Amino acid sequence: MFPQRDAASDPAAPLWRAAQVFRLLSCVYALSFQLAINADLQHRAVGWLLFGVLIGSSAMFAVGYLHGFARAPAWVIAEIVVVVALMLSTEFIASDQWVLDNQSWPTTLWATNATISAAIMFGPVGGMLTGLVVMASSAALKGYVHIDLGRNATIVIELAVGLAVGLAAQTARRAHADLMQAARLSASVEERERLSRQVHDGAIQVLALMARRGREIGGEASQLAELAGAQERALRRLVSSGDAEPIDAATTDLGVLLRRRASDRISVSVPADPVVLESSVAEELFAAVSNALDNAEAHAGPDARVFVLLEDLGDRVTVTVRDDGVGIAAGRLEEAVGQGRVGVAKSIVGRLNSLGGTAELTTGVGSGTEWEMTVPRRKRPR
Repeated sequence: MFPQRDAASDPAAPLWRAAQVFRLLSCVYALSFQLAINADLQHRAVGWLLFGVLIGSSAMFAVGYLHGFARAPAWVIAEIVVVVALMLSTEFIASDQWVLDNQSWPTTLWATNATISAAIMFGPVGGMLTGLVVMASSAALKGYVHIDLGRNATIVIELAVGLAVGLAAQTARRAHADLMQAARLSASVEERERLSRQVHDGAIQVLALMARRGREIGGEASQLAELAGAQERALRRLVSSGDAEPIDAATTDLGVLLRRRASDRISVSVPADPVVLESSVAEELFAAVSNALDNAEAHAGPDARVFVLLEDLGDRVTVTVRDDGVGIAAGRLEEAVGQGRVGVAKSIVGRLNSLGGTAELTTGVGSGTEWEMTVPRRKRPR
């Protein structure tokens, strides 16, 4: 896909403007060259007529590129054709000896305008190829190809201009695309946060209140409380799910994952800044935290509240899951393992061990349950 033609939105617009300054200077040089060599031409009147075509076409392309309507492949190709045609016209206004002794009639400096335009439009490859076309036209006039970089480095200059300007245009467009993507992402995040505040201040709070009051009333109202709680949790997940924009392909913000589990019974506290971990580490830690939360919701008691705290300690990250429920009796976990129920051992402790971290449990009858899960910044499997 070729770049946009709209001058206002073209990231290469500064290059187009700078190119027209070069075009003006090259036309001034072409005029001085015309005045210097006009007496040596065989057909002077035709020479001035072709020079008028040179100035007219230069003005037309300059206006088109400055205003943006000519920033299209067809216009650039047309400019290349005009440049080559004027270079080849040297054969009709000058003698063979003059052609051998001099550069082509419209100077090589002026012909470089086509190389610059092609480089801005098509990139470094298009610019360098156009430079080769300009030099091939000059060689066709002389009837031979002779490259002597010690005495004439014109071909090197043409290739260098095509490469440098093409890379600059390519970089400008890529930077513009990245900037636009970042702006769209920023706008999306701001809109999502605005909607999230509105939903949180309205529907989510009403559902949370219904769930809490329904449990307090009991009876049939408890069934409505469960439905309201389920809808509240679903709505929280829906609101926060859009926040899960990956930092990049390999990392994830753990805070975004944890906020999905917030509900009327689960309070989640995370730092203001993203807590970035390797995606595989973040997903395993989140799975362990989810297992602890599921256990708390299932066994801590109907009125228990659960608190999740995420701490970024620099070289390690700690997640604490605490509830104010009934707690776990001494020896109960060992008994569960003996009976073949190893959910806690595998889902929590096993996951943290595999990440090179630790999972510490503090509990007792009537004193609630607290899990402290810590992982290092870099995954260190044991």
